[in-house]
Amino acid sequence: MKLVIRYSAFAVIATGVNLLTQWLVFSVWLWPLTLYAAMAAGTLTGLLTKYVLDKRWIFYYTPTSAGDDLWRFTLYTTMGGFTTLLFWGTEMAFYYLLPVPGAQYWGAALGLGVGYMLKYLLDRRFVFRGAT
Repeated sequence: MKLVIRYSAFAVIATGVNLLTQWLVFSVWLWPLTLYAAMAAGTLTGLLTKYVLDKRWIFYYTPTSAGDDLWRFTLYTTMGGFTTLLFWGTEMAFYYLLPVPGAQYWGAALGLGVGYMLKYLLDRRFVFRGAT
């Protein structure tokens, strides 16, 4: 149960970092492609945050070298590819289908929530197998 609480808390933290980054991008840029720039920046900051937290506090993994850490991060990012598409698709659907200011944030939160559940299963099986 502690693992579920910790993983959920880290998902909330990474989601907050992601959404805060997106909000900052929207606050600075107002041009036709702002949504995509915000999504990319938020995804990067959320990914880095979540990797550091998961590696240390979920899977208790200590890299043996910088190369090992880079390899794990590459695998972690690859596993997140599908879940990122799910998150982006949900965010864009809310943005384009709901004419409500800030709808993209609700879509992002929903997409990230579902994506994080799937991501844990992928990371446990392919990225940090045998680490815990």
